[in-house]
Amino acid sequence: MHYCKCIFNLLRTKYNDLRQEDLFVGNRVNVFSRHLSLIEYGDQYTANKLGSKKERTLAMIKPDGVTKIGDIFELINTANLIVTKAKMIKLTCQAADFYMEHQSKPFFNNLVQFMSSGPVVAMELMGDEAISIWRRLLGPTDSAVARREAQESVRAQFGTDGIKNVAHGSDSVAAAARELEFFFPSTMGHGPSNTAIFTDCTCCIIKPHAISEGLTGKILNSISAAGFEISALQMFNMERANAEEFYEVYKGVVTEYPSIVTELCSGPCMALEIRGTDTPKTFREFCGPANPEIARHLRPTTLRALYGKDKVQNAVHCTDLPEDGVLEVQYFFKILDG
Repeated sequence: MHYCKCIFNLLRTKYNDLRQEDLFVGNRVNVFSRHLSLIEYGDQYTANKLGSKKERTLAMIKPDGVTKIGDIFELINTANLIVTKAKMIKLTCQAADFYMEHQSKPFFNNLVQFMSSGPVVAMELMGDEAISIWRRLLGPTDSAVARREAQESVRAQFGTDGIKNVAHGSDSVAAAARELEFFFPSTMGHGPSNTAIFTDCTCCIIKPHAISEGLTGKILNSISAAGFEISALQMFNMERANAEEFYEVYKGVVTEYPSIVTELCSGPCMALEIRGTDTPKTFREFCGPANPEIARHLRPTTLRALYGKDKVQNAVHCTDLPEDGVLEVQYFFKILDG
């Protein structure tokens, strides 16, 4: 039997694309095109430095707040909280299950009816003292009280009353764990279904670099302001094989193919189903030329002109061919979320 000795030279190397705020247990980071899952801290010192105040909480945007989703993402970003999961869903009988603790309260039926009246967006927020920061950002439960006592709060700005109050936030660590499990099961089960319609639609992906740069809210606001309907929304962490499959049509055609694949799986992305009149064509025009420099010269108000950096990190992907709109939406909302 023969043995061989392998000697590796391990050198400390500076890696500019990794930020300290990305280093928390449960996150996935991309280092030199390799996906790494952070499963625990290496020692107690690191745990104390990076993880002692880290919390996860559920933020749920209610039906009356969905049209303000861009503004709410902006406020979350300003509060130094990270959105690690997000999914637009339509609650049915699940609304009663979620609010079971309020079953004996006089407002229970109205609350359940309201929560079932339209789509909601469930999100996992991560950050130092995320539970209290998100609740403080929301303001008092009654929107009228919020307008008196916390004028800058989400409910003061966008809420109507004590039920139509824009959003929900977990009130304790235990509640956050239970509520996150309801929408984003860690074991068996799938959680509530997405809201994709799969007709008269096109696909938009907010790329990882744009999410990392805190541009999600601005991009969502721009899309809504242009008159497009966001009928489905979900965050995904793409495996390289999925990114290669999704972009396969560009292989051998676009010289940046390897780089756009790497970008798509470099961190969380957000897939959107966009609906409107002649959507694939009009939305593609709204995104602008693939090269942001050209977009800034020719189409300065387009998404890529406003938020893109180069041909790879150009803020968003959009469906190029009208016949591929439904197929690309299905890839995310049927296959990857199937």
